[in-house]
Amino acid sequence: MTQKAVPTSCETLLIDGTWRSADTSFNVVDPATLEVIGQAADAGPNEARQALDAAVRAFRTWRTVAAEERAAHLRAAATQIRNRVDELADLLSRENGKPLVEAKGETLASARMLDWAAEEGRRTYGRVTPPSANGPGFVLKSPVGPALAITPWNFPASMLVRKLGLAIAAGAPIIAKPAEQTPLIATALVRILQETGLPAGVLQQITSSRPAEVVGALLADRRLRKISFTGSTEVGLGLVRSTGDQLRRISLEMGGHSPAIVFADADLEAAASGVAAGKFSNAGQSCTAINRLYVHRDVHDEFLALLLGKVAALKLGHGTTPGTTTGALIDQPSLDKVDRHVQDALSRGAKAVTGGRRWTPDDASLKGAFYEPTILTGVDDTMQISTEETFGPVLPVYVFDTADEVIERANSTDYGLAAYAYASDFRRIWQTVENLDFGIIGVNEPAPVRPELPFGGMKNSGQEREGGSEGIEAYLETKSVAFKL
Repeated sequence: MTQKAVPTSCETLLIDGTWRSADTSFNVVDPATLEVIGQAADAGPNEARQALDAAVRAFRTWRTVAAEERAAHLRAAATQIRNRVDELADLLSRENGKPLVEAKGETLASARMLDWAAEEGRRTYGRVTPPSANGPGFVLKSPVGPALAITPWNFPASMLVRKLGLAIAAGAPIIAKPAEQTPLIATALVRILQETGLPAGVLQQITSSRPAEVVGALLADRRLRKISFTGSTEVGLGLVRSTGDQLRRISLEMGGHSPAIVFADADLEAAASGVAAGKFSNAGQSCTAINRLYVHRDVHDEFLALLLGKVAALKLGHGTTPGTTTGALIDQPSLDKVDRHVQDALSRGAKAVTGGRRWTPDDASLKGAFYEPTILTGVDDTMQISTEETFGPVLPVYVFDTADEVIERANSTDYGLAAYAYASDFRRIWQTVENLDFGIIGVNEPAPVRPELPFGGMKNSGQEREGGSEGIEAYLETKSVAFKL
């Protein structure tokens, strides 16, 4: 939540190897208590252009640095993240609101992503083509050039580090623009990376409460060769439209409307645990969170009873309080959207079998946007919650009868980021995976995001991939070289 800008000496801008403040700053608050926990420098277009100038200079030499040397920086940073995991997780929890155990998991995942990027940088292979009548041919890979990473508040550590690690490994200098709600954890992680001895300009950070102005200044400059964006579909599509007559590489990881399908032959106990984790982690504020749950009619009642038991065990509270499983939503507008979806569904015949209300804690210090973990039944496909991404701790449940029916309903969205299937029969699983139009699919797995797997979506959920062997390709250009001997 951004407050009115105030004078500051805080240094959250990294430009050309130097940490700097700005003329003004903005407050960063704990979303659970609304208490100010820090400040970030409020950069504008001038600082953004200075960062790009430095990135252009750094590109001239960083592109020639050996892959092993680039990898050494990333591995050193990964080690420091692991050594400081408790400190970093505490900051992440207080700034984002997620429970401490989730914050620690995200922090450790960031270290794994850096390890993966370090190794992928050593595998940016080209190839030699078979002999032809005119001579040999070569395919070479080269870094894309200065890049911009625009990262979200819901996973402010892992989403940032994944982009930075891949760019650095590929030889592309990168400017980080973290979300204005969560600049402090970003600053801590960027400092760790910079302190490994990265040359000036290879990694930079711009914090700002005016993201449109900062990003607009960079987009207007033809020297920016790559954008990697994670955020809403609306903003992502706006980035595509804003490129004008300048074609540049752009990776987009945008919104989702993820379905989960529980078939009659699923291990219902395991599926209930998986669905609860896949929905209510981070208070449902994830692009890959389950948004629609389809349960086969034959097991609907039994499964729902198991799921209700899992949800009853969730505990709302401050993320750093021991035992908390569900923290505050990031801000009041997010809470209002969640409640609007619930009220629309209830007014049209749905039933809240648990939750369905804003949560008022006994602790007067908890002034943030809390919502009870909620399960809705009797939901139909025309309600707002069925067509819009809720981004909160509310799970609508639908009944289905046949595999063909549920696949069609699951695919009936403009989004295609993540989907989930719970079943035992391999034939059914394979047919489901083949026919779901989603970039990430978890089979009996509530957390299908791993450094070694490509991450990204189809349709209006995005393009290109991060992670896996595909991830580094987003920061590389391909050159074909033909020799005549």
